[in-house]
Amino acid sequence: MNNCQQIKKKNASKQCTRNVLIVADDSAVIEPILRLLAQRNIRGIIAQNHKEALNRLESGGFQLVFNGQYINTQNDFSEQLRLSVSFIASTKAYHPEIPVIMIADFNKEQNTQADEFIQKITKAMHVGYSEVIAIPLDYQKLEGIMDAYLPNHDISTLDAADEDIHNLYTIVGRSVKLIQTIKLAQKVAPTSVPVLISGQSGTGKELIAYMIHKHSKRVNGPYVRVNCAALSETLLESELFGHEKGAFTGAYAQRKGRFEMAHGGTLLLDEITETPLRFQAKLLRILEQQDFERVGGNDSIRVNVRVISTTNKDLSLEVSEDRFRQDLYYRLSGVKLIVAPLAERTEDINDLVWHFVNLYAPELNRKIESLDSDMLEIFNKYHWPGNIRQLRNVIRTSMILGSGPVLSLADVSWLFDELQPRPQQNKNLSIDAEQKEEPLAGMPLEQVERRAIIDTLRTANGNQTKAAKVLGISDRTLRGKIKKYKEQGIMQLT
Repeated sequence: MNNCQQIKKKNASKQCTRNVLIVADDSAVIEPILRLLAQRNIRGIIAQNHKEALNRLESGGFQLVFNGQYINTQNDFSEQLRLSVSFIASTKAYHPEIPVIMIADFNKEQNTQADEFIQKITKAMHVGYSEVIAIPLDYQKLEGIMDAYLPNHDISTLDAADEDIHNLYTIVGRSVKLIQTIKLAQKVAPTSVPVLISGQSGTGKELIAYMIHKHSKRVNGPYVRVNCAALSETLLESELFGHEKGAFTGAYAQRKGRFEMAHGGTLLLDEITETPLRFQAKLLRILEQQDFERVGGNDSIRVNVRVISTTNKDLSLEVSEDRFRQDLYYRLSGVKLIVAPLAERTEDINDLVWHFVNLYAPELNRKIESLDSDMLEIFNKYHWPGNIRQLRNVIRTSMILGSGPVLSLADVSWLFDELQPRPQQNKNLSIDAEQKEEPLAGMPLEQVERRAIIDTLRTANGNQTKAAKVLGISDRTLRGKIKKYKEQGIMQLT
């Protein structure tokens, strides 16, 4: 049971991209929570009891839990308390990051000190429950919990899916390059043409691959992924094609391969350029004929699989340098999609930051109301070698180590050093070339030290924190040396 159909009926463009589990069988608990969740475009899923709730939690996909099997002073308080402790212990054992809110009921005539009662329950729960709220549910209190644990900052979303709470994806951004890629992906999705997605690591290639599957006619079929870079040639062959019992040492039973598992659906070959040439020949034949034999077997197995491949390399260059088969390249690239790096999509940064704030708020319980302008300026100038994956980690770190309603880098000073301009634009180190080429023999110790410091700074692309660590000195000592060299006119930082 959930409220997502109600949300879609109100606004067809909305998607339920987050999920809240409500453990309750009382409409006085369920209805106000569902009403508030619907207003925030969040799916609420009902579990009638603790056992059903734990079964639902096993498969993941939830960002917040309300335990509405409430404690009531009119009933057996000790037994109810024991059950609530057991539930939070089981939940936290497998999902320690999910915040769980306990709902408590009490008789005002027997216990007029509501706050004192809640404090006793909270203490009894140790630190398992994030908060305790009382019945009747206070709407303003509920809104405060939603603001803290499930912020709903507006972001520009180009594509999202919520048909299955365990397979959520959201593609965030508004840049022209990203829009062009998404439109092309949506256009080719209903076909069965093989798709090659190229782009730097961390740009979201896998998200686009999954989006193509969700928009395809194979949406009800399996979606199977293989990380080609993580497997040797032997393991890759067994992983893709399966093996028969006794095919090799350790093959104690027959095993289906990923091709067979993906029958009627989509197979993602992640980082396809990491496959060896000999294996590429086998892969080409199977893609052409859509049949194969398991390792150690003789029976031909026919499949109907759509293949999507990703690569972080220039595949045409790999072909020209004989590191990738040309015929396989043409077979895989029925349509080629290119995902631009984040440095070329700075218009997406603001939306992505808010997306990650929304994403990590349940885990970190920090309410963010605004973004620091200096931080955004740094983000827009940085070259993001790790792309969106790196931005995500920066935001998460800033939320953990920072404080207050404004997200900034003020409390994470080492990130300032890391988020430097592009190395090729960082012409902040200069020294007389003749001096640099001078041999060390006979050189005064002070000059040796200066040369070591400047060379290390150059290697670290001007990152003083990194250079100080390599040199085995403190940041303060290094800053003092740099200031001295600048005053002497030996070194210029621009």
